[in-house]
Amino acid sequence: MNEVRNKVARHYDEVAEIYDRRYDRSRGRSYYSHISRHVLACLPKGRNLLDLGCGTGLFVQHYTGQGGKAIGLDLSRGMIVRARSRCGGSQFAVGTAEVLPFRDGCFDAVASLLAFSYVHEPEKMLREVYRVLRPGGSIAVCTLGRNLLTSGLPAVYTLGEAMRIRHVGMGAFRERYYTVDEMKELFLDAGFEDLLIRRCTFAHLNLIDPLYDIARRLEPFVEENIPQLAYNILASGKKSEE
Repeated sequence: MNEVRNKVARHYDEVAEIYDRRYDRSRGRSYYSHISRHVLACLPKGRNLLDLGCGTGLFVQHYTGQGGKAIGLDLSRGMIVRARSRCGGSQFAVGTAEVLPFRDGCFDAVASLLAFSYVHEPEKMLREVYRVLRPGGSIAVCTLGRNLLTSGLPAVYTLGEAMRIRHVGMGAFRERYYTVDEMKELFLDAGFEDLLIRRCTFAHLNLIDPLYDIARRLEPFVEENIPQLAYNILASGKKSEE
């Protein structure tokens, strides 16, 4: 397991610059901002946030832009370097989500965007999140869900690695994609209450023109009326007030 973690860290060290360009320009910015709005809607504003798998600090920038404070954690040192450059007023550290280097009850909110699939011990991560949250604190996770489209991605990524394609996420990392029911079970087992678990996002930045623009216009309708066509899963909950 440590070998896979190290492999993920090395990969994102190598593609940190590409990742930054991918999600902070043009349609990538639109895509990431859409996900961020979903996550932000599940979290208290202006509080103390922990961002797990923070990447180059994009979500930390979103959250602190609304008056909150944030700490970011990521496996990749390359990502952390860019996050510190982007968000000079926030703190960032290299680490793993399964063993959080923070005391009990020190955060009001925990977020994770597009990183949960890489967590190989999700039960342990969620128990750690529960521990570091204050009573009544909130968690929101957005991750790639399992459907017909995503079921073939691990094979594609393995092939891409063999072909030495330098692309974000292109590698055999044993990532896992979840159903709504699986996310619900994980969150309940960790002790979270007031769960909201649903599919979101329809316009993926890898779509070619004009399909991307069409998908973006259809996105609100799909999310509201045909969620089974959406490919990300948004899962949120709260720690008990007691």
